[in-house]
Amino acid sequence: MLDDLPIPLDRSAPEPLSVQVADALRAAATDRVLRVGDRLPSSRALAQRLGVSRTVVAGAYDQLHAEGWLTGKHGSGTYLSTAPAPAPHTTASHHHPDPDADLLDLSPGAPCAEAVDSAAWRRAWRAAGDQAPETRKNRAGEPDFRTAVADHLLRHRGLAAGPGSVVLATAGTSSAVVELATALLRPGDTVAIEDPGYLRAVGAFRAAGIEVLPVPVDAGGLCVDRIPAGVRAVYCTPAHQFPLGAMMPASRRVEIVEFARTTGALIIEDDYDGELRYDTAPLPLLASMAPDVVVHLGTTSKIIATTLGVGWLVARPDITDAVLTHRAHIGTSPSPAGQHVLSEFARHGDLARHLRRLRRAVPPRRALVVDELARHGLPVLGDDAGSHVVVELPDLAAEHHAIDTARTRGVRLDGLARHHLAEPHRFGVAIGYTALTSTDLARAVPIAADCLAQASRGQPGAVVAWTPESGTTPPTIERVST
Repeated sequence: MLDDLPIPLDRSAPEPLSVQVADALRAAATDRVLRVGDRLPSSRALAQRLGVSRTVVAGAYDQLHAEGWLTGKHGSGTYLSTAPAPAPHTTASHHHPDPDADLLDLSPGAPCAEAVDSAAWRRAWRAAGDQAPETRKNRAGEPDFRTAVADHLLRHRGLAAGPGSVVLATAGTSSAVVELATALLRPGDTVAIEDPGYLRAVGAFRAAGIEVLPVPVDAGGLCVDRIPAGVRAVYCTPAHQFPLGAMMPASRRVEIVEFARTTGALIIEDDYDGELRYDTAPLPLLASMAPDVVVHLGTTSKIIATTLGVGWLVARPDITDAVLTHRAHIGTSPSPAGQHVLSEFARHGDLARHLRRLRRAVPPRRALVVDELARHGLPVLGDDAGSHVVVELPDLAAEHHAIDTARTRGVRLDGLARHHLAEPHRFGVAIGYTALTSTDLARAVPIAADCLAQASRGQPGAVVAWTPESGTTPPTIERVST
């Protein structure tokens, strides 16, 4: 207990004593005198030491509770749960700590690093490091990488990169979108995109001067009949719509291909986690149905690790030629390092084994989330696929309440409202179940479910975090052996 915590009080100052106490505690946290997890003195003990009434200290604690700096643990005391970032003048460092760094992050869009075979991972990096340093980059991508990707797409996604299509290496999906927008479109052109949808793609288009138009989504993904007239391209995630999780059915896939062929628009198919399907085999890629009007984008950052920083683009030759010309004009090309590692990872079958391992490791994680939500009376949206599920809430206030309450209990949630281009109309959270370790996931999910259930019912509930001393045991996930 911090009995010697410095809290100077000026009884002649116009500020109430409770405000002075709250200010002093904030300053102590900013100066790192108080750290996250520190237990504060009881209101009675601190009041006695300061020579003030208990009401003064209780008022200060209540204010800091309301602001989110303190959390109460039943029968244990009051603890600092969040520390403000230090002011610029308090340090000469340019490092700005993330206030959410210690939270258990259930945001979607991260790979399952725990499923990666560490021996195969090290083997791939060692083999890549044995290659001689290069003096020039291959703007299309390293030949071995492009071969590995073509084989992967054929085996796992049913896409044959034949004479009518070319595989290029990319630095990831967002980078590929920027290249397509710059190489194929002109500032002021319009592109249709799902709403809610993937905002990094929106940002990539806008960075190239492209106007982005929202298109509603329903249980079948993007509503083709709502695509605005005159768009030059349509960006979509048909295998697992982000963030709502729908799979575009075959009839709608035919509809969007016919739309593209009739209007001359290009379809940009982001297959960000299409390999992760657990109930049935994935439907054919749009690119395999219509390579004449579809550009296929894929990435390693959702199925292996963000460390590699590589992805791929498959399109007809005139499109890939335009991208390569753009790269030559500005002097950029994807880094070969991640390409070499992926190539080595695939060379002896480790990539295929990893995907099989991943499909065994992720379903129990999803089941843990779905079962815990069901126990709280919460249904989920989204097909049995990918790395996240969605829980809808009635309105924006409920969404904010769930996120804020979870944060005070050490869990980070991602709301649906921020994923809209137009006025938000779907509310809730997207819960990712692949980023955390099995142990941390088992700790975080019951907290998230409880916060969501409270928000759904409009009941604030008590802010009590799970601790090893609480007498309860979090659920467990069976780990997948190598």
